[in-house]
Amino acid sequence: MRCYLRPQHIQAISFDLDDTLYDNLPHILNAEAELAIFLQQAFPLSQAWQPHDWRSLKQQLLQQHRELAHDTSAARLATLRCGLIQLGYSAMEAERGAEQGLACFYFHRSNFRISDEVLLLLKHLSGHFRLVGITNGNVDAERIGLGDAFEFVLHPGSGVQMKPAKDMFELACLRLNIAPQHLLHVGDNMNADVRGARLAGCQSVWLNPSFGRNDSLPIATLLPHLEITSLDALAKVLAIDAK
Repeated sequence: MRCYLRPQHIQAISFDLDDTLYDNLPHILNAEAELAIFLQQAFPLSQAWQPHDWRSLKQQLLQQHRELAHDTSAARLATLRCGLIQLGYSAMEAERGAEQGLACFYFHRSNFRISDEVLLLLKHLSGHFRLVGITNGNVDAERIGLGDAFEFVLHPGSGVQMKPAKDMFELACLRLNIAPQHLLHVGDNMNADVRGARLAGCQSVWLNPSFGRNDSLPIATLLPHLEITSLDALAKVLAIDAK
């Protein structure tokens, strides 16, 4: 554990989800593979496209429609719809395929359970602090086992911007009815989580290394209050009994 800034009074803790509470990459890769199978079976013309074709189309759409950059579900839906049209399907077929494709991806993207160790830690922390989730992703928090762990989970979209924008941090503080300086945010990403929390006036904990493995402090960045090497260290640094 490293302390860069002295923590102040904490009333609530917010957690990033992907790559903080679990390793996200295997679930994303599996969901992408299942989506590809669905498209090839239900929309055979999609066999003409490789993954890089879909990625290229998504980048084009993100450049043309900036709001999609803050809504992963909307971006995937738009990419599927536009891609199916370009492949030769009618607008009605493309709309149906996009909705079914998103449902397929979303199901497999959330087809796992949080580990018992993490759930136990969250349960102990909830005896001392109010807990919420703040994520840039679109995982189904209820389905993966976080329904009883957090008061609520915030996702971007519908005008709410992704971290490091202040939107979700400010919304969390509003719903918790606390001042920003009393919210401690825990996450693995120095930009989205640490910088986002600090810009919003919140405290921050950087989980390093996490599943994404960031082993060095980036130059010219906002410092976290604390740096930990495992989630278990939270109980120790916050001076609570995690037994």
